[in-house]
Amino acid sequence: MASSNQGNKQSGGTKNRGFASMDPERQRQIASEGGKAAHQKGTAHEFTSEEARRAGSMSHGNRQSGSGSSRSSSKGNKQ
Repeated sequence: MASSNQGNKQSGGTKNRGFASMDPERQRQIASEGGKAAHQKGTAHEFTSEEARRAGSMSHGNRQSGSGSSRSSSKGNKQ
């Protein structure tokens, strides 16, 4: 019986816990604070123009603004 109660607690109680369940604005705020701390400490990675361009094309290259459908646009854009 105890294990089924724990399962119920876990599935029902996780929606209000953790980083992923936070408001997106709060997530950005926390992530920004971490990035600022890393820069102040001197341990943050600073992208070159080429690295930034490559990273941007990998994360945003398959998206089209306003389309709302990423399936059709990602099939023909293999790298």
